[in-house]
Amino acid sequence: MVDNRQVAFGEAVAVWWRIGLLSFGGPAGQIALMHKILVDEKKWLDENRFLHALNYCMMLPGPEAQQLATYVGWLLHGVKGGVAAGLLFILPGAAAILALSWLYVLLGDLTFVQGLFFGLKAAVLAIVVQAMIRIAKRALQGTLRLCLAMTAFVALFFFNFPFPLVVLGAAVIGYIAARNFDFVASVTRRTSSEALAGSSAAILLTPPDTRAALRAAIVCIVLWAATIAGLLLALGPDDVFSELAVFFSKMAVVTFGGAYAVLAYVAQQGVEQYQWLQPGEMLDGLGLAETTPGPLILVTQFVGFLAALRSAGEPVLVMATFGALLTTWVTFLPCFVWIFAGAPYVERLRENVALSAALSAVTAAIVGVIANLAWWFALNLLFTETVRVSGAGFDVLVPHLESLDTAMLILAVLASVLLFIGRLHLLVVLGVTAITGIIFHLLM
Repeated sequence: MVDNRQVAFGEAVAVWWRIGLLSFGGPAGQIALMHKILVDEKKWLDENRFLHALNYCMMLPGPEAQQLATYVGWLLHGVKGGVAAGLLFILPGAAAILALSWLYVLLGDLTFVQGLFFGLKAAVLAIVVQAMIRIAKRALQGTLRLCLAMTAFVALFFFNFPFPLVVLGAAVIGYIAARNFDFVASVTRRTSSEALAGSSAAILLTPPDTRAALRAAIVCIVLWAATIAGLLLALGPDDVFSELAVFFSKMAVVTFGGAYAVLAYVAQQGVEQYQWLQPGEMLDGLGLAETTPGPLILVTQFVGFLAALRSAGEPVLVMATFGALLTTWVTFLPCFVWIFAGAPYVERLRENVALSAALSAVTAAIVGVIANLAWWFALNLLFTETVRVSGAGFDVLVPHLESLDTAMLILAVLASVLLFIGRLHLLVVLGVTAITGIIFHLLM
């Protein structure tokens, strides 16, 4: 029997706050967290609906996890739900980066905060592994899906293929396979059976207003364009705020492949061309973004902070804060455009068997994508030094074994035991590892 309960908006806002505060670990950790809370714990979505939304977000420029939150918020409460979910996914991390940017400039000592986040990241690794296993068990039904997942992982991990190409390739394969009646029938039967199995767990979603979503997309476009045009007209193209608005707006529409696909470009332009910051400061900013919740692309806020700090007028910290907020505004506003403009049409694809088969193939490839992200996250978390080994067409990231972070390994094992064997609540696991991380960091 389907639960016809409608999720109260206040209840959803509380959950989005919780997700925003705990969204460590990059896209793998953030997707894992949302899956655990939205599908397993709250049962607001069944597996198919969650993966259908994720498939679309993976093909968009920008941070896929933030866009997934916006999509789900839109499904639950229309435009206001999408705005609330998207903003609350960003705000905790943005506030943390802004506060740490102030501390970075004024004090330069973040030992206690670094210890806190040190422990939280260890727990995130266990959460990522748990979610990956759960999604794989449910998504990899049949030989084709398993092969697509393995191929996606190999293409990404060993050959460093752009993941939009991997995802699109899987969609093409799924669509071609859908021309075979047996495959279409199996997809249809499986989708129907999974929907029936999940219907007792997931709430009944009312289709949001498509016109309202499109109006919201237009409003976002107008605000985005007005911000850039207003700064150019008022301050001129050479002012630091105009440069920030134009540069990060362009970056927002080409960030396929996640934050790491463009961070090298941002670092190069910010350091060499615009001279907003020094090379070591860019690495410090990346370290802050990696240890705080929210999308890794929030490192751009740190860049905007330092750029305005050094190039704008008095009072410098106020100008720096405005630079940070402006950078975040023009970076994330397009994310709402992609969701509100596209999600209504993507939802209709659930009715099309052939296109559903294509997205079913994308789901399988997404497992490979998440596995690659999880492996990357584990390597960079457990080892302080990694290196890329290339040759004969492959390009593999491998660790320096002697750089193993023993303290992080101990914390990761502790988190895994608490989560997998102890089956403790997520917040309990995070609390234990956070406290332990602070102790470890103060003793090191």
